[in-house]
Amino acid sequence: MSVRLSLRRSARAALLLASATGALSAAHAQEPAPADEDLITVTGRRVSQSSEAIGEDKISNVVAVTREALLSAPSGISGLKMLEQLPGFNVQTDGALGLYEFGNSVQTRAFNLDQIGFVVDGIPTGRSDAFGGSPVFRYVDNENLGVVEAAVGAGDVSLPSYSTLGPVVQYNSIAPQEDMGLFVSQSFGDFNMKRTFIRASTGRVGPFKAYISRTKLDTDLWRGPGSVDREHWEGQIHADLGGDSWARFKFVSNDFFDYDSPSMSRALYNCTTTDIAGRCGRDAAYIENVPNTTPGFEPTVPGVYYSNSNYAQVYNLAINVRKDKLYGATFHAGIADGVWAESTLYWEDKSGYGVSPDTYANSLARYTAQAAVGLPVTAPKGVEFGRSGVGGDRYGITTKLHWEMGVNTVETGMWAEVDKYHRTQARYNTVDGAPDGAPLLDELVYLRRDYRSKRDTLQIFLKDTLKLADEQLVLDLGFKGLMMDYRYDGYRDFADYYLTVGGVAVPGYGPSVNRAQYRDMFLPMAGLLYKIDGHTQVFASYAENMALPKGMDDIYSAIRAGGALVPQPAPERSTNMEVGIRTNQGQLYASLAGYYTKFKNRIQSITTILPGSGGAATETFYQNVGRVRAYGVEFSGTYKPAFLNGLAYGNLNVTYNNAKFKDDIPAATPIEIAGKYIPDSAKWIVGGGVTIEPASWLVANISGKYTSKRWSTFTNTPGSSVPGFTVFSAYVDIGDGWTFGPIKSVKARFNIDNLFDKDTLSYISSSVTGDGFFRPLSPRTFQFTLTGEI
Repeated sequence: MSVRLSLRRSARAALLLASATGALSAAHAQEPAPADEDLITVTGRRVSQSSEAIGEDKISNVVAVTREALLSAPSGISGLKMLEQLPGFNVQTDGALGLYEFGNSVQTRAFNLDQIGFVVDGIPTGRSDAFGGSPVFRYVDNENLGVVEAAVGAGDVSLPSYSTLGPVVQYNSIAPQEDMGLFVSQSFGDFNMKRTFIRASTGRVGPFKAYISRTKLDTDLWRGPGSVDREHWEGQIHADLGGDSWARFKFVSNDFFDYDSPSMSRALYNCTTTDIAGRCGRDAAYIENVPNTTPGFEPTVPGVYYSNSNYAQVYNLAINVRKDKLYGATFHAGIADGVWAESTLYWEDKSGYGVSPDTYANSLARYTAQAAVGLPVTAPKGVEFGRSGVGGDRYGITTKLHWEMGVNTVETGMWAEVDKYHRTQARYNTVDGAPDGAPLLDELVYLRRDYRSKRDTLQIFLKDTLKLADEQLVLDLGFKGLMMDYRYDGYRDFADYYLTVGGVAVPGYGPSVNRAQYRDMFLPMAGLLYKIDGHTQVFASYAENMALPKGMDDIYSAIRAGGALVPQPAPERSTNMEVGIRTNQGQLYASLAGYYTKFKNRIQSITTILPGSGGAATETFYQNVGRVRAYGVEFSGTYKPAFLNGLAYGNLNVTYNNAKFKDDIPAATPIEIAGKYIPDSAKWIVGGGVTIEPASWLVANISGKYTSKRWSTFTNTPGSSVPGFTVFSAYVDIGDGWTFGPIKSVKARFNIDNLFDKDTLSYISSSVTGDGFFRPLSPRTFQFTLTGEI
């Protein structure tokens, strides 16, 4: 990077701070309020921790889901779905719990899920894509979380992530309790949902305290045949090392199995067409295996029982299996008064596979070509078992030194990580070629991919927090440097195995090696916090970010003419600016932020039908779509009026987000997307609810969320929008402290999702033109949970 570019960035950051400081100084010159006024909190059993909820004392817009809200949500809900409670987040999931990993989408400002950083107890989670990544919901359970904190626009430079372009979400676990005990939660719900959570705590034993928890969840899919099965373990040991020093050891194990459900076209949802079982609307789904005497399933090739392409719609060949483990060790050393150092070491091991169907006709064509060039393949017997294997490990270290020197607090540190990944993709026979037959992994029908990728990351940072005017004015100045090396090695796609020349199959290009390297050692961040009094604060921030282009594995899996390698894509970059105000009053706490975001080299995911799946499965590729800009406003507030004497209180979140492409996609005929809204981005999101506490043993809540119109295409093609909709949920907690013999803190909770059974499209898989693919909102779902402690 040139010195001139670095100076320009520094000047922009300084100008923002100077402007904000001048405006504040002109408007307010009074002394800060006495310290005893700084502790005002709206009280209520579901609205405590107000300082965390609105990001008090933060220099950027930071909002949080508190522990009380986490424990009021439906049991087993995905940690990602919990973000829909926060302003700025457009979250769409498949199912009331959000457990289907390929049915999650998140939009915030100009960014989507893969451009947000996630951190669990100081450990970065890496890529968020479900196929080969480390999505955060595999590593958390709500009962073990203390708070989920989201920096919507500009995360701290000290937070480790190579994927964030601004937003960072931190999931912080509870510490082990001081007393020995057992916490048990049992839930039952619609679609045969059963979930058991048990946490055993040792209490304090000398300098140690620890817990271990196990979750077992089983449920049927809400749409079509199949199930979801999740076994999740978490453990934590906390050791006091004397003085201000301590150590924490944690592990997570997540064993997940589920059946897929298909996305659908708009025509299928609107019942202008039907699926092979004659269904349409939100009930369209895969089917169970049927005899080939069933109308529409007759053999298309004599003697091949399952040669009909409609067998690609059978659910047995659409599954996902994941086994993930995460280990972490954090050491905190209190060196002197106001001086401490902290390091976290971690290792993640992941394995699994996904299965999608492949029709007999497609498999036969691939097999014939690969057999002709001498590959060790076997003739197909019917519908095929398409296995895509994922595996690898990830390990790293984060370090931080914190030093308070008078009005200055300096922090510096680094993060280093190695992420190794192995992907395979092939098709195999099943017993008798049947979709419900056991896979024959010794009968390979054809090969598609076999590659390894490696990401080496080093991040350094330096930050100075300056507290002036008796801590009434706080300035944050810092930067991070990011270095990323990427390597891809192996078979990219079919053409590396074989080519067709003049109608004859010949050997392909063979395995290849491709690399990418990204460096930017000056990514500045500047922030300002001005405390008007003990209740109200004004903040402003500026941050620049660079990220590894998302979908690198898929980008480098493309084969150019003549077998040429894909050139290194430009890194994604963003500039985030925001200004806001937050207040914490006796009856009200609230936060209001305005932002402007510039984003260039955006890598956009594009969904297409997977060849050979009979239209039943999709795959995703990625393309640089140039610049995006977004601006808007985010509001969050909770109000508990004194005149109701604690009977009721309400909360409201409002987001206005205007996010548009700035460039057309270059092509022989340019694809005109400049000035169009980015797909799946809602201009308005309004959520809120009312909580009542009519008695000490009863808490009840009803909440609603409105999501405005969204587009399914880059070109905003007429007819490709998804109408806005409002969905409601509710819960009732009964008990809140009841005791029965040795069992204490007994509670019963009823949760209802989609209270009024709204039927609409929610999740969008976007396309460039035409129309996208969709997933419908799940129907009304009930759940009952009973908890107790011993």
